[in-house]
Amino acid sequence: MKVLVVGNGGREHAMAWRLAGSPGLEVLITKGNGGTRSVARAVDTAASDIDGIVAVARREAVDLVAVGPEAPLAAGLVDRLAEAGIRAFGTDAAGARIESSKAFCHDVLDAAGVPAAGYHVFDDPDRAMAHLSSCPLPVVVKADGLAAGKGVVVATTREEALDAVRAQMVDRTLGDAGSTVVVEEFLDGEEASFMVMSDGDFVLPMATSQDHKRVFDGDKGPNTGGMGAYSPAPILDDDAERYVLDSIIRPTLAELARRGSPYKGVLYAGLMITSEGPKVLEFNCRFGDPETQPVLYRLRGDLFSAMSACADGTLSDVDLGFDPRPAVCVVLAAENYPGKPRVGDVIEGLGNAARIPHVQVFHAGTVLDDDDRAVTSGGRVLGVTAAGDTVREARDRAYKVASLIHWPGMHYRKDIAHRAL
Repeated sequence: MKVLVVGNGGREHAMAWRLAGSPGLEVLITKGNGGTRSVARAVDTAASDIDGIVAVARREAVDLVAVGPEAPLAAGLVDRLAEAGIRAFGTDAAGARIESSKAFCHDVLDAAGVPAAGYHVFDDPDRAMAHLSSCPLPVVVKADGLAAGKGVVVATTREEALDAVRAQMVDRTLGDAGSTVVVEEFLDGEEASFMVMSDGDFVLPMATSQDHKRVFDGDKGPNTGGMGAYSPAPILDDDAERYVLDSIIRPTLAELARRGSPYKGVLYAGLMITSEGPKVLEFNCRFGDPETQPVLYRLRGDLFSAMSACADGTLSDVDLGFDPRPAVCVVLAAENYPGKPRVGDVIEGLGNAARIPHVQVFHAGTVLDDDDRAVTSGGRVLGVTAAGDTVREARDRAYKVASLIHWPGMHYRKDIAHRAL
């Protein structure tokens, strides 16, 4: 049996690592990174190369293609694989609109009666700025399209909000993703992440998690793709989980099915736990990153069986268990991230880190040089993920390993999982 993992970041390393534990399964991965070689065979095809992925899947006779990132899902990779008769884990392009268009997402939520922030959609910058000149503060400005986690601005002042619209709609700093913006009501509370698998009918919840978007301690600084995460999220107790499933996840999936788009794959709800209960901040059409790292570290069921069941419509036959111990992931980032990162630095200390038990270092922005040394190649470089009997023990273990690793300009938050403590 063969599975092809599409993507080469930290999420995909975690997917490949967990899939490699399935008996009799060979794992392939597109391009790979500096850490995937021990768990997967790299194929020289980019995650964005849809034709190339279809060709590789045919040539290698893979049994399943597991898609990590949102961009190939939105571009219709799963649709193309289906046309070629190749099974895939992931949603089709119609389902991916839940992430690739914030305006579409809100339309679905409105129709389904799902609790979410109030919003306005603008495709004209003058109208957007006129609205922002008098709306309550803080306010959230979101690029409608995919922006790799960098399309959201939480503006506390009028000028910040106007600058966000100018940058996205006028200067087009995010390209076409910012041609339309969604201006949302600011929701106050605590964020949490809730991921489920769906086969178009049955819903299987994953372990809860919580990530940290801001680059600096204390949730300060600009948004990033994620500076760390932990699982489970204590704020989502059993009652809250049931509410999210019954009032948010299932109504959303039912509305997508009503529109002729039964959803298969991972549905990720980014939630704000407000004084009025959980409300939707965003939906993603794939595993979160870096939430996947601690969630899959805790997974005790067979990931390949669950992914296959999603593709086959037999998810009700699957039971996924999770280690009761919490896990914490600390992201080690390159100099200047979330701006243009410094790359090409040799990473020291990985050998010492590998000797610490109950820890897995997932690679994200790394490649191997000619001497087989891991060097930095992106903004988020590594995700140090550790388990422990308590959140504090898991966090302390992750930070102990983080202290063993270094390269020029490396930085990371020192307060990951602070809410759980």
